[in-house]
Amino acid sequence: MKKWMLIGLISLMAVLAACGQEIEDPLNWEIESFDYMNQNEEMVSLDDLKGKVWMADFVFTSCETVCPPMTYNMTKLNEALVEEGVEDVQFVSFSVDPTVDTPDKIQAFMADYDLAKADWQFLTGYSQEEIEAFAQQNFKALVRKPSEGTQVDHATWFYLVDQDGKIIKAYQGFQDVPIEDIVNDIKILQNS
Repeated sequence: MKKWMLIGLISLMAVLAACGQEIEDPLNWEIESFDYMNQNEEMVSLDDLKGKVWMADFVFTSCETVCPPMTYNMTKLNEALVEEGVEDVQFVSFSVDPTVDTPDKIQAFMADYDLAKADWQFLTGYSQEEIEAFAQQNFKALVRKPSEGTQVDHATWFYLVDQDGKIIKAYQGFQDVPIEDIVNDIKILQNS
């Protein structure tokens, strides 16, 4: 009984410690309205994501370099959130190669990651020009598909988005991902 009381007290202290905290140097970048197709051929809009804290990134299914490690790192982030008892976090990946990334290809890509068991929307269904402009205007992120080859140049950041659809923070998503910091920032947003 004492053990459970101690665990309860520690959990309460952790919640109270997160209350009243603020995220350091928030970006507060507004995201313009969007309505894109997910891996299940369902439309997902910014309004659908309102009210939830979410993590976003830009990847594509035929990526030969950074996308597999980024997706693995996002999976590790989700595992850390589960371990901490943090719920209701949405994961959103924007395809940077929408003409190649059909819902079927996206589903096959997602099947290789445990993140697929989480609340993960992998979006496509827009033009190359549209995603390049969307990434630059909203996330200040480079997305560029060269005229030659199959690979797309894109940012490797993870973006924390608040319940109102504002980008609050950007974190390195390829190497040295600050998972503990991201988890703490998500807790702060959920408790604010």
